[in-house]
Amino acid sequence: MVVLALAGLVLAQSALLINGAGATFPYPIYSKWFDEYHKANGTQINYQSVGSGAGIKQVTEGTVDFGATDGPMNDDQIKAYRAKNSAGILHFPTVLGAVVPTYNVPGVTSALNFTPEALSGIFLGRVSKWNDPAIANANKGVNLPGNDIVVIHRSDGSGTTYIWTDYLSKVNSDWQEKVSKGTSVNWPVGLGGKGNEGVTGLIKQTPNSIGYVELIYAAQNKVPYGAVKNSAGSFVKADLASVTEAAAGAVKTIPEDFRVSITNSPGKNAYPISSFTWLLIPEKFKDTAKRDAMKGFLKWALTDGQGAVENLSYAKLPKEVVDKELKAINKIQ
Repeated sequence: MVVLALAGLVLAQSALLINGAGATFPYPIYSKWFDEYHKANGTQINYQSVGSGAGIKQVTEGTVDFGATDGPMNDDQIKAYRAKNSAGILHFPTVLGAVVPTYNVPGVTSALNFTPEALSGIFLGRVSKWNDPAIANANKGVNLPGNDIVVIHRSDGSGTTYIWTDYLSKVNSDWQEKVSKGTSVNWPVGLGGKGNEGVTGLIKQTPNSIGYVELIYAAQNKVPYGAVKNSAGSFVKADLASVTEAAAGAVKTIPEDFRVSITNSPGKNAYPISSFTWLLIPEKFKDTAKRDAMKGFLKWALTDGQGAVENLSYAKLPKEVVDKELKAINKIQ
């Protein structure tokens, strides 16, 4: 009887399925984590990489057990969630990543430098040629063509877009006034691609194009990406060290709900378009088995799971943030 009971318990655990949806930015690490956690603990986590906007919508409507976003939910979205679910929702940072300007300029093989003025000008449609002084002055010695720039952006609700537009809003007052920040915005110019995957694919097949993707998508697809001039005046290319430095300034002042922006960070070697990415976890679960499994996964991801992130071009969470999050897990009921 004991053997049968144990067998039944193992079967129940292995049959547990948790569904989530949201950000494409962290999909490579989430995919790896969910696979490793399933092998170690039997819990199956199904995650749809559909964009942050869709993740927020689906978790609010209760069609998934958790969501994921690269741009924290705003106050109105949290109010809407609470009104529909009679409880709150919690933000848990999982890793740090970077959004990079990636491009396809025939004949240009060197890494390009981009100033905030150049990037905001390109995406406002005011810098329209590759040899415009806004680009050329930061790239002395590079033979830039006089071809028209093809701007590519996300077509779906996207946390990657939130990070990009959050940065542009900080460095350009016209962008802040006319476009602002969000998971979806009214783009002044450009073509849309769905997901980091779609934008990467469009850039690869479109000569003279520029867009923005998460660092790992640029690295995995072998598309060039540029260095960005930070608030300290340094041109910095995204890597683990520069993303970690961008987060350093936020560690001591990170709010209790973990909703914080680290774009345009003041560090001398900080990459300016860096961000946390968050899992969105309901405060209350109707299914206690799913609640306990979700809490178990969070504890694992924040500790053991961090060992896998750097191989996929993400930066680990600062220890101070992990310590705060491990305490916050107790808020899940």
